[in-house]
Amino acid sequence: MLPSSDQNEILKRRTFAIISHPDAGKTTLTEKLLLYGGAIHVAGAVKSNKIRKTATSDWMEIEKQRGISVATSVMGFDYAGHHINILDTPGHQDFAEDTFRTLTAVDSAIVVIDSAKGVETQTRRLMEVCRMRKTPVMVFMNKMDREGKDPFDLMDEAEKELGIHCTPVTWANGQGLKFESVFALNNRPAELSEKLQEDLEMIDGVYPEFDKEAYLRSDLAPVFFGSAYKTIGVQELLDFLVANAPSPLPVTAEERIVEPMEDKFTAFCFKIHANMDPNHRSCIAFFKICSGKFLRNTYYYHVRKDQQMRFAAPTCFMAQKKETVDEAFAGDVVGLPDTGNFKIGDTLTAGEKLHFKGLPSFSPEMFKYIDNADPMKQKQLEKGINQLMDEGVAQLFVSQLNGRKIIGTVGQLQFEVIQYRLEHEYQAKCRWQPLQMYKACWIESDDDAELDTFKKRKAQYMATDKEGRDVFMADSAYVLSMAQQDYKHITFHFTSEF
Repeated sequence: MLPSSDQNEILKRRTFAIISHPDAGKTTLTEKLLLYGGAIHVAGAVKSNKIRKTATSDWMEIEKQRGISVATSVMGFDYAGHHINILDTPGHQDFAEDTFRTLTAVDSAIVVIDSAKGVETQTRRLMEVCRMRKTPVMVFMNKMDREGKDPFDLMDEAEKELGIHCTPVTWANGQGLKFESVFALNNRPAELSEKLQEDLEMIDGVYPEFDKEAYLRSDLAPVFFGSAYKTIGVQELLDFLVANAPSPLPVTAEERIVEPMEDKFTAFCFKIHANMDPNHRSCIAFFKICSGKFLRNTYYYHVRKDQQMRFAAPTCFMAQKKETVDEAFAGDVVGLPDTGNFKIGDTLTAGEKLHFKGLPSFSPEMFKYIDNADPMKQKQLEKGINQLMDEGVAQLFVSQLNGRKIIGTVGQLQFEVIQYRLEHEYQAKCRWQPLQMYKACWIESDDDAELDTFKKRKAQYMATDKEGRDVFMADSAYVLSMAQQDYKHITFHFTSEF
């Protein structure tokens, strides 16, 4: 086991994600939490999708232009004797894969709901992942300073739509123009309006008291009301999180369960970000530390590559401000400079062969040919495509028929982001050409002869992915169905993880 001083450091960690549907106020809430932690001194307000002052956690240029988060930001700060790690995730559904991976790296989550709109589609999908992983969640009913749904209706909707029992921890004093403050239900004001008196009687009759064990089992979600924009109800949420959210939890590897207090270091890569510093064309691999203590300039074992590596400049982040760290503990996220050594899902250990599981990969739903629009910038385009594909937000295929590059994504916005980033970060221009494609299927078989026959007969549909693996690009459901019927010994996988 680790020395007690290191164990205390781990017990101080609170690592959580903030998740929501786009425009529910997630990034504004992140800003205000950072304000309380003293990590920033002026909050950038994101209002009506136009950024007044650029929000700290939205640091990529396209995010500043469009007022949306498209990449997970990692931010750390100290508060009330604890070390807080916030992972602010993109709300837009086209970047859900990035958010799903981020949820593998946190110990709890805050779900932000717009009180005027209630529970929306993306919130529902993200909550499914939290339930599947048994991640403890808190709910923040935001924008109470606007006219919206009745708080009881919001509670009912959260229980029904999110599939979890809820209990209020704070309650709003008024709503819309009458919204003044929130108060903790275990510390009620002496003077109450008749409406509030009625509300509290109903709460006492309907909702259970907060049960920490039920919350940690992810059976119960504590609910908070407030306005991130007006900084009302945010400190109550943060104080409660520090007191009740779990410190780093055990992580399941394929070989065994890894406990955070083990003395040997283990970590997995859940995200790679290309070009974090455009001046240096640098890539950063984000690693969640699962156990032990990480030390700078110490050799660690890269399991997939079967080699020892050491890192002279590991970093921690306050959004885009990063600083070199000498040590980090279980629960922390460290950024390691990446020159092509890492892939999402990679494991670093003190020597043990471990493989962490559950990092999702999705089958692309939209496909386009990508062509070079500036022959003088071919090298820049190649480098840009390769680095952006390493991030895992889109996939690259090369047609075996004509050698053309195909990009597969789960949504249209990703094509726009790729084009924008190629131009502004790599000074390369691309053109998109439409491509009618139904599914990309990774294929494998124990029958080499049948696999060889299939690849020859389906040559026009065959491609390779970035790892050189065979991919069958079916242009319709019928073509895929017939291939599955005709070739019984070939397995068709719909994600690249198998």
